[in-house]
Amino acid sequence: RLYNVMDLQYVKEYKPGNKDIKHVRILLYGPDGAGKSSFIKSVSSVIRGRVTTPALTSEKSCSGTYETFKIREEEGNPESFCHFVFNDVMDLKDGDGISSDDIKLTLKGHVKEGYQFNPSSPLSPEDPGYNPRPSADDQVHVLVCVLSANSAEIPDSVLKKMADIREAASELGIPQMAIGTYIDLACPETKKDLKNVYKSQHLKQKVKDFSAAVGVPENYIFPVKNYSDETNINNDVDTLILNALRQMINLGDNFICKM
Repeated sequence: RLYNVMDLQYVKEYKPGNKDIKHVRILLYGPDGAGKSSFIKSVSSVIRGRVTTPALTSEKSCSGTYETFKIREEEGNPESFCHFVFNDVMDLKDGDGISSDDIKLTLKGHVKEGYQFNPSSPLSPEDPGYNPRPSADDQVHVLVCVLSANSAEIPDSVLKKMADIREAASELGIPQMAIGTYIDLACPETKKDLKNVYKSQHLKQKVKDFSAAVGVPENYIFPVKNYSDETNINNDVDTLILNALRQMINLGDNFICKM
């Protein structure tokens, strides 16, 4: 448990290395049903030490509103928030879904809180949802691809969008990583015991396939299991989530220190 406790302390006490920035902004993107909203809820559960409200379903999260999710650090203290925030954008889908142009504007901080993404017309500077002068806080500091280890092949059109987004982030120097969700459903050994995650040949192969498909190096792809139907906190679930979260914070902090 010790290393778990140290990771938890680290993410709770983290403060950005750049004085002008209040929090590291983590943008999650990925195909339909990959578990982006569930990951945000799971982080909240880990930080607060209890399973918080049931995970959002993809129906709710595909409403396509640009929202910032803050994580409350202490139970009963409404003012205590961690120094990292999540943004979740509309799912990438075959045919419709969010346009990669809108995600590129999001990376630069041009999308205002509460803006409703419209797949048929990308955001333009004339739109009231457009932020013409984004601050360093509005910009995205780390880009995280969320993929389900249990899903079928990702359609080519979605892979193309993901490649566009990654390229835009690379041009801006924004660091990138990925998380693989639903590892328990993807592999019977891991379902039996989450500690088997790094021994599973099936998941090793999944990571290789993800890396080839989305272009994120294998050592930047982290396996996680989101909280779904559990009522109590589980140490093995927490360990994987904290491991991925700590990496997100470190990558984001490296980026903002150079801003």
